[in-house]
Amino acid sequence: MRVIKFVACVVMWAASGSIALGQAQAPGYAAAPAAHAPIPVVKEGTTIKISERVYLIPDEKVPMVPNVGIVVGAKATLVIDPGMGRRSGQVVLREVQRLGKGGDIYIVNTHFHPEHTTGEIAFPASAKILRAAAQQQDVEEMGIGWVKNFASRSPAIAGVLEGFTEYRAPAEIFEREKVLDLGGVRVRIVRLGPGHTRGDTVVFVEEDGVLFSGDLAMKQLFPAFATPQSRSQSWLTSLNELDALKPRTVIGAHYPVTDATIIGEYRDLIKGLQARVAELRREGKSSDETGELLRNEFRLKYPGWDQPLRLHAAATRIYAELE
Repeated sequence: MRVIKFVACVVMWAASGSIALGQAQAPGYAAAPAAHAPIPVVKEGTTIKISERVYLIPDEKVPMVPNVGIVVGAKATLVIDPGMGRRSGQVVLREVQRLGKGGDIYIVNTHFHPEHTTGEIAFPASAKILRAAAQQQDVEEMGIGWVKNFASRSPAIAGVLEGFTEYRAPAEIFEREKVLDLGGVRVRIVRLGPGHTRGDTVVFVEEDGVLFSGDLAMKQLFPAFATPQSRSQSWLTSLNELDALKPRTVIGAHYPVTDATIIGEYRDLIKGLQARVAELRREGKSSDETGELLRNEFRLKYPGWDQPLRLHAAATRIYAELE
C-alpha cells in the first residue's frame, strides 16, 4: 500500500511537469519539459571561486543542471557532481585541468540521479570515482532506469545523454565516511540519509568550512522525497549531522550558495510537515487530501520557495510513515 501511494504521488507530480529540479520521478513516468527550457548542460565560463581551495560552476537555476564543485589540493583535485552527459563532463574536465595542480582526479556524487553522475563519461579512465555503498545500491537498482527516463522526456535531453549506457565502476566503495587528503586540504565525504535518496552523500571541505549538502538542504527550494526509501525522520537526523559539521558556506545540489541557516530552515520545514500530517491524519483526512492541503498551506508559509508541488509528495510520504 505504501509503494502504491508513493507511485501515485509521483505520477501526479510527473503529470504536473513540476519535477524539473526535483527528479522525484519514478522510471516510466516521463513529464514533457517546457518547450523553452534550456538544454541541461553545465555552462562554460561561469566558474566562481568560493574559498581558497573551492570553486563552483553554478547551476544558474537551470533544470537538470547541478551545482558542480571543484576542490583543488596540491596533489589531487576532487569533482563533486560532474553534470549530465558527455558535454557537461567535458566542460567540468576542462575546468579541472585549468584549475588543478596535476595529480589524481577524484569524482564524488551527492546522489545517483543522472544530472549528478553521467558527466563521468567525459573523464579519463584514471579518474577515481568514490561512492558510498548505499549510493552504489541506488545505481545498481535504479540508475539506468532513471537515465532512460530522463532521455525519454525530450529529444534535447536524449541528445545530452547520448552514449551513456552504464555507470562506471567506483575505484572505492565506502560504508559511512571517506576522508580524502588532496594535499593541503582535507575533505570528509559522508553518506547520510535516506532522505532525498537512500545514498545521499555530502562533502565537507574542512579547512575552508564549505559543505556540499546535495539535495538535503538547498536555498529556497522545497525538499524532494525522490525514492521509495526516502524518510523524513532520517532526513532530520542527516540535518543534525550537517549542523555538527559547523559549515560556514553551504552549497546545495541546486540553487544559490547560502550559509548554515538553511539547515535549520529545512529542519523546521520537515518538522512542521510531520506535525501537520499527524494532525490531519488524526482528523481523518486521507493521504491525498493531506498532501493537497499542506501543499497550499506551506506554499503560503514559505513564500519565494520554488517547486511547491514537492510538498504533496513530502506530505504523503510522511503520512505513509505513520501507518
